Amino acid sequence: MNTPTKSERILNAAEELFARHGYDGVTIRQIATKAKVDVALASYHFGKKEDLFKAVFRRRAEILSASRREVLLASQAQSNGEKQTLEQIIEAFLLPLKLAQESNDPGWRNYMALLSYVMTSPVWNEILMPTAFDIHVKEFIDALEQVLPGAKIEDIHWCYHYVSGALALTLAQTGRIDRLSDGACQSSDFDAAYNRMIPFVAAGFREVCRGD
Repeated sequence: MNTPTKSERILNAAEELFARHGYDGVTIRQIATKAKVDVALASYHFGKKEDLFKAVFRRRAEILSASRREVLLASQAQSNGEKQTLEQIIEAFLLPLKLAQESNDPGWRNYMALLSYVMTSPVWNEILMPTAFDIHVKEFIDALEQVLPGAKIEDIHWCYHYVSGALALTLAQTGRIDRLSDGACQSSDFDAAYNRMIPFVAAGFREVCRGD
């Protein structure tokens, strides 16, 4: 396993701290201390805290967004000319997140919590999501329109919005479902969440997007 460079250590430390405490709850000094580097070095590599936050978010966003698109296109290619199913499209949207959660890289779990934070922030969502993830959303909306003929475009977008909300809560791994279920469910068990989310989401889309 390669030893992380100092800049990678800074990014990893910042990722973990931002995921746990949010943007306002973290200082550059705390990040530098966790990364075991001088504060001046963190500023040298990434500038202001805001610039570091953006760098942390975009580092894995590019990987995740590209992976989602690849899975969607691969699913379309495997359809052999037949129409994709709604479940296949939802799976293409969720599968890269599941694989990231199951990665041996613990940084992905931190990033998922950070992604949830950004998704639900009225400030950071507007700044970071458009170029990182929203740019590819139209491909999923187009695919959904194909399998939901007659559906109103506003209904499809609302359903997509609800999926994003459920996904944000699941990615955050707050532990609330653990408490509410008395341990029967674990917020860290993304495999269990993933297997239930696909049929749950598909049923919601079909109910709301039935068309007139």
